[in-house]
Amino acid sequence: MQLPEFMRSTTLRWTVLVAAAFAAFIVALLGFVYLKISDDLTMRSDRVIASQSGFFAGLSPDRRLDAIDDYLKQDPGRLRLAGLFGPNGSRIAGNLEHLPPNLKTDNAVQDAAVDRGDESGQKKQAVRLIARRLPNGDLLLIGRNVDDVTEIAHVVEGAVALGLLSSVLLCFAVGVVLYARARRRIVEINERVQRIVAGNLRERIPHRNTDDPFSKLAMIVNGMLDEMETLIHALAGLGNDIAHDLRTPLTRALLTLERGRANASTLEQLQIAADKTISSLDQSLSIITAILRLAEIEKSQRSAGFGKVALADITREVVDMYEPIAEDKGIALLIRSADELSVHGDRDLLIEAVANLIDNAIKYTPAGGQVEIELFRGKGENIVRVRDNGLGISEHERDAVLRRFYRSDKVRHTSGLGLGLNLVAAIVKLHGFRFTILPGSGCVVEIACPYASTPS
Repeated sequence: MQLPEFMRSTTLRWTVLVAAAFAAFIVALLGFVYLKISDDLTMRSDRVIASQSGFFAGLSPDRRLDAIDDYLKQDPGRLRLAGLFGPNGSRIAGNLEHLPPNLKTDNAVQDAAVDRGDESGQKKQAVRLIARRLPNGDLLLIGRNVDDVTEIAHVVEGAVALGLLSSVLLCFAVGVVLYARARRRIVEINERVQRIVAGNLRERIPHRNTDDPFSKLAMIVNGMLDEMETLIHALAGLGNDIAHDLRTPLTRALLTLERGRANASTLEQLQIAADKTISSLDQSLSIITAILRLAEIEKSQRSAGFGKVALADITREVVDMYEPIAEDKGIALLIRSADELSVHGDRDLLIEAVANLIDNAIKYTPAGGQVEIELFRGKGENIVRVRDNGLGISEHERDAVLRRFYRSDKVRHTSGLGLGLNLVAAIVKLHGFRFTILPGSGCVVEIACPYASTPS
């Protein structure tokens, strides 16, 4: 990891911001602790001073002098202050050299600067004291040194400095660790993406099975890559399929024209050659038209033409259209509809889907067979089921038959483009319906549609 790169990164800015916020929080917290401790110690000291002042004031003058001496002797920390002064301000007893300036004798605790005098010498001190005028006119001063509070302030200041330094260092350390961790993942993702761009479509972005946003994004991107790989493979195969299916009718048309030009000696022979050529070109045009129709359906995002569609009505229309074809082939075409079912969709597209299913059923059902169209209500769905007793679709071909131009070996001799079921699947997908090829004898397919009261 290069330091200059980290210094230019957004991670450093966030780290500095978090460190500053953390430092401000620590300063505020320790400042509050200092003020709280200072206030508590001051209040406790004031209560002690007031209690002692009342005690000394209640003694007789003789006992008062002895009590003051004993009070000062029992002070190894040299925190106690006491003084007894006459009405004229002369010192009678205690360790105060003289009265402090601006002294208030209202029996209230106050701040003062005094000169302390004892066996160790004279010293200036900041104290909290209380001054009380006694009945005989003397002035009693009882106080306490506040240097211990100042010492606590120094301790808190040191803790603040140490806390600030450690918090800032901790924030920077966390920032560096998070940056290094994120950078490793980004570098790995960049390498994978470069391999994908180079053509390795099987490559995927690594992720953990956690609720980490990075992992969720990787899973979404991997899903997108799966879809892209499928589409690219389908597109790559589509060109080959189109070329293969167009080559046969175009080659047939070319050979027919060449033979007609070389061998035809009469107008009738030329017309026969022209008819064969037109038939081959019509087949090529049908393939192109079907492909364009599929593209139109798959790219359509419109639902403006959607509305309530009666399934029984469109099914009867399709059956009426294919009934003559079925009769010519000796196939019974039956329709069963217990209820008047409706769905929300595009009427023309749904007719096209049902027509393709019935057309396939008639095409692959042998003479004397039966094609049954059934409409019924399922669990939350209206279902259109088309059943025939033809060759059917084997289990391993159920996905393959939905691909473009797929023709099973069993039906190669039957005319067709291999686009019918693919077109049905595209229409069903556009509507958000479900298309299923069911197991069983013959071929059984279903289009399951939500009720018309719940539009797609």
